[in-house]
Amino acid sequence: MTGVLKKILIKTRRQVFSELIGSNASLFHGEGYDFAELREYQVGDDIRHIDWIITAKQNRPFVKVFHKEHQINVVITSLLNGSVFFGSKRLKQELIAEVAAILGFSSIKNGDSFAPWIVADGIKEAGRPTKRLAGVQRTASQILEFDPVGRRLDPAFTREMMLRLKRKSLIFLIGDFFTLPELKVLAKRHEVIALVVRDRMEEQLPDLGEVALLDPENGAYFEGSLGQGLRRRYDANVREHDEKMSALFRQNKVRWVKLYTDEDPFIKLSRLFKE
Repeated sequence: MTGVLKKILIKTRRQVFSELIGSNASLFHGEGYDFAELREYQVGDDIRHIDWIITAKQNRPFVKVFHKEHQINVVITSLLNGSVFFGSKRLKQELIAEVAAILGFSSIKNGDSFAPWIVADGIKEAGRPTKRLAGVQRTASQILEFDPVGRRLDPAFTREMMLRLKRKSLIFLIGDFFTLPELKVLAKRHEVIALVVRDRMEEQLPDLGEVALLDPENGAYFEGSLGQGLRRRYDANVREHDEKMSALFRQNKVRWVKLYTDEDPFIKLSRLFKE
């Protein structure tokens, strides 16, 4: 096990299964649950389940108890085209592995199986559903070991996903989304959540002076000065692209959040699912 992989697994497992977070059902609690009964509040219960009307009448806290109605079919899809092989703080590919580990551990905690998929120029890996902790290690390891250089994302990979997924699923798409996938049909059949992984330097170029740059996706080479005019045009292009991305998600009712390489993804993921 590499040092990076070990660090990711220790950190994410502690976050998901810690005492602080352990009182909650999971990051994505709520789907697949049915109301069962009311009972008095106990230490560790999720305060979001307090029935305030009954609590006021009885003058002591009561919580709603839920039982599991059905398992959620979770699909964790890592989009590993060449552009994820970049990062000023750490590689976006490493952040994708960390996000996938958080989702994997959260699925297990919730009593659900998860299936890890890797997509680049087509579907490269479609793992079998698992509830085992070792499955999280295998997932993160496969992401870190995958070579994305020279690969372009095929926007039509969602069509193949439709053919392979027989049950309605909760699909996480994790990538930088500089290539926008086809979402219309997939989002009608399944619940899709987009986790956009970025490096801040990609969205606002710093003044680096003379540079030599190689595009890890298409092999394009640039050597020269990143002047103010060029940086402004680049930043404007990224903003325009992200406006199209946001519109695509909105049109297809896809929840999404941006995660940067210099921040802890667990915090933003927790906020996203609490909404």
